Amino acid sequence: MEIMFETERLAVRKFMDEDARQLYENHLDDEVRKWFPNECYADLEEARGAIRFYADCVDNGHLPFVLGVELKETGELIGDTGISEVEGKPDETEIGYCIGQQYRGKGYASELLDAISGFVASRFGVRTIWGRVVHGNGASAKVLEKNGYTFVKEEFGAEDDPYGNGMLVYKKEF
Repeated sequence: MEIMFETERLAVRKFMDEDARQLYENHLDDEVRKWFPNECYADLEEARGAIRFYADCVDNGHLPFVLGVELKETGELIGDTGISEVEGKPDETEIGYCIGQQYRGKGYASELLDAISGFVASRFGVRTIWGRVVHGNGASAKVLEKNGYTFVKEEFGAEDDPYGNGMLVYKKEF
């Protein structure tokens, strides 16, 4: 198991083939489907393919750089996190994170976002990290704000806006 970084309660690591079922199940969650309908896996085989792709990106040090999040106490995969490129801006990335339903409300997302933000800034030389939240997803907006991300604007017409209601755009600079 290749751990990239740890927090007090979490180990953030490269995905392994055996993570496919849990990754798939985490993304079956109604809340994940509500806020990220385009990022849910159609079936277990699609989750396996995603894991292989993510592991290859990590092995080769390029974006998207997506990692599994596990509880140190139990070794259970409780979510995922990662960054993707901002086209034409090599010192900027967009961050994402997902924590499984039964683990929400325990501060894991905030703990994770704080750690991955610092990791990304140092590992990739990133100066600006963007966070985009579907309008109405107050929990994710609160996590960003708690971790020093500043609201910048509302964005409309983005191709990854699942409902066309707009996205809240946040940023953190290093």
